[in-house]
Amino acid sequence: MNYLLSLPLVAEIRTDDYVGFTFFVGCMAMMAASVFFFLSMNNFDKKWRTSILVSGLITFIAAVHYWYMRDYWAANEASPTFFRYVDWILTVPLMCVEFYLILKVAGAKKSLMWKLIFLSVIMLITGYLGEAVYQDQAAIWGLISGIAYFVIVYEIWLGSAKKLAVQAGGYVLQAHKTLCWFVLVGWAIYPIGYMAGTPGWYEGIFDGLSMDVIYNIGDAVNKIGFGLVIYNLAVNIAAKKEA
Repeated sequence: MNYLLSLPLVAEIRTDDYVGFTFFVGCMAMMAASVFFFLSMNNFDKKWRTSILVSGLITFIAAVHYWYMRDYWAANEASPTFFRYVDWILTVPLMCVEFYLILKVAGAKKSLMWKLIFLSVIMLITGYLGEAVYQDQAAIWGLISGIAYFVIVYEIWLGSAKKLAVQAGGYVLQAHKTLCWFVLVGWAIYPIGYMAGTPGWYEGIFDGLSMDVIYNIGDAVNKIGFGLVIYNLAVNIAAKKEA
């Protein structure tokens, strides 16, 4: 009993542990973003309130997982792969839902939402298999994951989602374009992290990079960024109605 009382409440992190630093910063950033999105919901009408709520849920779920991941890293100095993918399997499909929510004004159907969700789940499951289960075949599983990613990119840039965005026009089209850039450029951060942490033909290119730092940066940029795009869209439409 005395031994348990003597244990520190938080595991010690070295002052030069930049990986642990990004876990702590990521956790606080996600928490702050969640509070911001949740408190701003009542500023908008019901149609956009749902989108802001989803943005808050994305960062809130990430904050909870980052809380566990930072402590896992502090205690073990090993990549918290399990927690990472549980986070992604919940938050990435929600990011896909955001496309459907903003395009509902142009008549988007739920089939679009479920298509994007299905592709994102395939992308994540195959990524997990390559990173955590079949590391000796990481390049193959990464390729399958990448194909699902590029199908999502095609759908939002050139497919039915793009057509709906053009039909909606105005601020919706602008927001859609910005989210598309997040998926094309922001989501492209994750394959770099994947290749930095798994064996394959690419080892000589990404050797020396920290997988967790890359993933943590990608999460902060994409999850908070997605929410801010939605928030900006809601603000612009609210201002247009008041004008």
